[in-house]
Amino acid sequence: LQRMLAMAVEVDRSPTCSSRKIADDIFPFILNIPLRSQREALLNTMESQLLRCRLLELLFQHSCDVPTTASMSLDKVLYFLSHSSVLPQFQDETATWQRWDEMLQYLSLLLLSYHTFPLSPEHLRTSVSDRMKLIAQRAKARLQDSDDISQLDIQLKMNDFISRMQKTLGEPFPPQIQEKLFMLQ
Repeated sequence: LQRMLAMAVEVDRSPTCSSRKIADDIFPFILNIPLRSQREALLNTMESQLLRCRLLELLFQHSCDVPTTASMSLDKVLYFLSHSSVLPQFQDETATWQRWDEMLQYLSLLLLSYHTFPLSPEHLRTSVSDRMKLIAQRAKARLQDSDDISQLDIQLKMNDFISRMQKTLGEPFPPQIQEKLFMLQ
């Protein structure tokens, strides 16, 4: 399945457009996956970073009270950090701290998936045929303006996020949460 999805993203001249179409079709099914382990297995084994990024973006858009129309960027990840409530209650009954843990896991995964775009020599947003030209030219991917965030921005958003978690969970956080917070920051 993962190989087929990755190929489906690549066959179009615009991988960004095809990943959006595929993610829009798959997303309702992800909301119906009953267990966290099954959701994580699907997302962790996804071969297309572009598709995984789009699915996670949809998941966080779904959990925001006020969704944003901004394109995917580091600034948008910070927006999700500030505006996402814990992920929707799936069909399994989990403790509140586990839902926050899953949210942190997916935020980290979103950040890692997105981070591969500017670092990738293949330029994941361009078609396979155009990638060969970019590789031959040794072209560097360009960062967007909204990818230029400061350490202060990160610290302020993380502090806000941690205080929201403290209101819900109290202190001290479970070790899994502390580890994921450190990793995300």
